[in-house]
This record gives sequence, C-alpha cells and structure tokens, in this order.
Amino acid sequence: MKRFVFGIISIMMVMAVLPTAVSHASKNETTSDNDRRKASFAYYEALRQRERNNVDAFFELLRYAHQLDPNNSVISYYLGFCYVTMGNSTRDVAEEGYRLMKEHFDAKPTDYDESLVYANVASRLGHDEEAVGILDTLVKLFPGKLEVRAMLANAYARNGQFREAIATYDTLETYSGKSLNLSLRKINFYMTLNDTAGIIGEGRRLFQTAPDNATYNLLLGTVLMQVEQNDSAMKYIDRAQQLDPENGMTYLTKAQLFYNQGDSVNYDRQIYHALVSKNLDVANKVEVLTDYVRQMIAERDSSQRAENLFDVLLSQHPHEKAIHELYSQYFFTQNNYERAIEQMEYVTDIDPSSANNWMRLLFLDIMAEDYTKAVGDAQKAIEYNPDSVELYTYVAPIYYQVKDYDKALGSYRKALELADSTDYVLRSSLMGGMGDAYSALNDTTRAINCYEEALKLDPGNSLVMNNLAYFLAVRNIDLDRAERLSAQAVKEEPESATVLDTYAWVFFRKKEYKLALAYIEKAIEYSEEDTAEIIEHYGDILFMNGRFDEAVENWERALELNPESEILRRKVENRTYFNE
Repeated sequence: MKRFVFGIISIMMVMAVLPTAVSHASKNETTSDNDRRKASFAYYEALRQRERNNVDAFFELLRYAHQLDPNNSVISYYLGFCYVTMGNSTRDVAEEGYRLMKEHFDAKPTDYDESLVYANVASRLGHDEEAVGILDTLVKLFPGKLEVRAMLANAYARNGQFREAIATYDTLETYSGKSLNLSLRKINFYMTLNDTAGIIGEGRRLFQTAPDNATYNLLLGTVLMQVEQNDSAMKYIDRAQQLDPENGMTYLTKAQLFYNQGDSVNYDRQIYHALVSKNLDVANKVEVLTDYVRQMIAERDSSQRAENLFDVLLSQHPHEKAIHELYSQYFFTQNNYERAIEQMEYVTDIDPSSANNWMRLLFLDIMAEDYTKAVGDAQKAIEYNPDSVELYTYVAPIYYQVKDYDKALGSYRKALELADSTDYVLRSSLMGGMGDAYSALNDTTRAINCYEEALKLDPGNSLVMNNLAYFLAVRNIDLDRAERLSAQAVKEEPESATVLDTYAWVFFRKKEYKLALAYIEKAIEYSEEDTAEIIEHYGDILFMNGRFDEAVENWERALELNPESEILRRKVENRTYFNE
C-alpha cells in the first residue's frame, strides 16, 4: 500500500485550529468491503483537502474514514496525530491520539517515518520509557539509521538511564567516529553520575584521536581542572594556547585555573589576553568583564585593573553598547558619577530610541545633582521617546526639582494620558506628583484635589498621605486630618526620616510639643544625612520645649545647609522662633 508521509511542521500548523471532539470508532472485524472502499476514498479526499488548506474538511473526512474502517491503522495513525497536535488539545484527547498512533506502530513498525514521529510523540507526552522501547525497536529494524541511535541515547537520558545513554553513544561512535559533541554529552552524563574516572577517560579518548587539536586539548584540560588535577590540567591548557594562540577560551580557562589557585597576578594576565583576543565574541567578553568587575567591587579594589581592561576592550569595540553600559555601572559603584554619566552618554548616542537608557542617564544626572544637565537630557529623551510613560515619570520630578512647575505638571499630565487606565498605583503616584507641584505654586484647592484623587486611586499610598499631611500642617488646615494621615504614613514607613518629620511637625502645629520632640528625634535618628528642613524643625521644636540654646545651635546647623534662608538667619540673629 502506498504510504503518505506528511511534513510534521505543516501538519502541526494545520492542527492548531481543529475542533477537539474525539472519534471513538469501535474495532469491527467484519468491516464490509464497501465500507473499506468508502473509508479509502474519504482518506484520499482528506489528503486532497489538506493540500487545498481546507482544515475543517480534512479533519472531518479523516474522522469519517476512521468511523467506516477503524481497522485501517494508517487512517488511525494520522487521525491520532491530529488529536495529539491540535492547539486546543486536552491531555485526554492527546492520549487518545497517542493510542491511535500506537495501533499503526504495532501493526507496521517498519513504516520508518511514522514510527519516528510516534517516538517523538511518546517523548512529548512524557512516556519516556515507552519512547525508549519504540526507538530500541527502530534501532534493531534500521541499524544503519544513525539519527535513531542518537534519539535513543537522548530517550535513555530523559528516562534517567545514563549508563545506557553513554553505551548508545559509544555504539554510535563506531559508525560515525569520535566527535566533540558526543564526547561533551557523555561527559555531562558522567558528571551526573559523579563518575570521575568516566569523565577523565572520555576526555582522554577524544584527545587521543587528535592530540594536536587545540579544542580537544582545552577540553581535557578543563576536565582535569574540574577534578582538581591542576598540574595535568595546566599542561593541556598550555598546549591548547600554543596550538591556537588567538583562542580566547584557552585564556579564560587558564584564568579560572589561576583564580582557583589564588594567583591574582596570572589571573589578571590571562583575563587581559582573553579580552584582547580577536576570536572571542563580544557577548563572552562582556560576561567575562562583568564577573571581573564584580570581583573587583567585592574586594574593594581601588587599582586601575578594571579600568585598564575596559579601555582595552573599548579600543577594540568602541561602539559596543553593552561595554559602555557596564563601564558606567562600574563608575557608579565607585561614586564617580561624572564618568558614569560620560559612559552612559555613549550608550544614548548609540541607541537614542531606548527609554531605559535615557532613564539611567537621568538617574545619574540626579545622583550627581546636576539638574541643569538633567533638564537638557530629559528634553532629548522625550524627543526620541514621546510615548514612554516611564520616561515622563522620570522627567516630571526633574522639572519639579528645578522649580519649573508648569513643565512638571505638563509631564505628569502626559504620563497620565499614556498610563494604563487600570494601573491605579501608577496613576495615584502621578496625581500625587501633581499635588506637590500645585502645592509649590500655592494653589491650595488644586493641590488638595490632586492629593485626594491620588488617595482614592490608591488608599495605601503612604507618600501621598505624608505629603498631604505636611501640606495641611504647614498651612494650619484641618490638623486632625493631617494627624490621621501622618499616623497612617508612619505605620507604613516607621523608619522614614521624612515621614517622622512630618508627624513631628503636625504635633508642633497642634502645640503638642512633647510629642513633636519625640518624633523629630526619631526622624534625626533615622536620617542618613542632615537636611536643612529637619534640622530647622528640630530647632523650632527644641525652642518650644524651652531648650533655647540647643534650638539656636540647630538653627545655625540648618543655616549652614541652607544659607539662603532669610527666616533661618533671623532666627539665629534674634535667638527666637519666627513663624513662617
């Protein structure tokens, strides 16, 4: 009987849209000749419809043919394959398909293509033991089909039979010869089995087939290094370098060996050679440099070693974005914001369409407290990424910081326009930012409206609670509400100096000076650095608690931090509290 072998990929694409109803035709030993002929006709017509891409007709004709002649294993096979590969197939449907395919394999295992697909289906459905049996049968029927032996080895491995997998690869090598790929697979299986002798033996057998092959020398050296035979490992890695001095992997491997031995000088030398080698791809170089830099940072190394390597690498790949990104990160860890910015500017020049790159640059501008530059970079970022909501969330606070409140508000509005309408947390944050901007503009009504809307969107937004509480306290508006909001913010962030300062200031405004003192002292305790605002508040609260000299001392400290404050100057000169 003529066989029809379908292309597996094309059938799987066709099956993705078929219905999932399963035909359950019963075996019928007395199928009439007429039904067999009808089934055969329907089967061939199904093939014709498939060629025309009439998916539904193809599937229905196959089901009809199977109902007429359930004993025809070819029809059963292809109907079963349809069930297995349908995109919306349930596990039960797939298993029924697998059973139908098995009928044909049991009847005619010599149908090579169909049997091979059936073995793949068994593996796909997790029938690893059955897959092994199918492939073992095919190896016996088709001993010259090397791909079946390779599949059998893989099936053994999936089934946890690693010794059998290795033996199958050994047999395969009698036909195809030794190869790096097969040896690597066997070494991996030996490692899984913790078989050190097997690992070394396989490495040596591959080496012996071509002792002047640099890759084989390197593999054997790597294997020996893994089992801590370092002297022997060095011999083969050295040989690999002599045979192929441009192979960056030999230097990386030797670097690892020196690292294991604690030899930092030779480790650096090998890393350098790896990075300057021409045949080590950029991705590997970046990975090596990343590990190297992390090690330098962990060791708090202040030498020029890392920078020298970056400079070497950039001389080779001056336009490689990933290297500039990593160099920027390195300078950031060194608190060298100027040079971190310089490297990040290269990145934005190379890829100005990436909003993430601009956000990193803006972050560095802010860390360097260069807000004038941040504004310029923000404008460029928006030009290249006018529809990036994330970018606007960076840009708006920058305009706020330089007191360009109108542009800050415009950026917040644009971000709200672009933001997902269901992202209530983000929208709450944006509305809170608008509240801050209106607050700075002394637009009380709009500020309160924005803060209130932000809290409706996200009632747990502690930043908005804090800012609204402070807004109310500064203006002596609804201090009871300010206290409730501030208390909730403190509950959410009990170690935030800013939040504790607000709580203290609310109590100050309510003339509860003892409570104010308790919380301002907590705020100072949790402050990472002195701020003029908190220190001034501390002085005010000390004054109202009768500790006048301490109050003046803190006003003086605050004035040093904010020498432009006329109010602070008056407090210091007159040694008394002035209500702003």
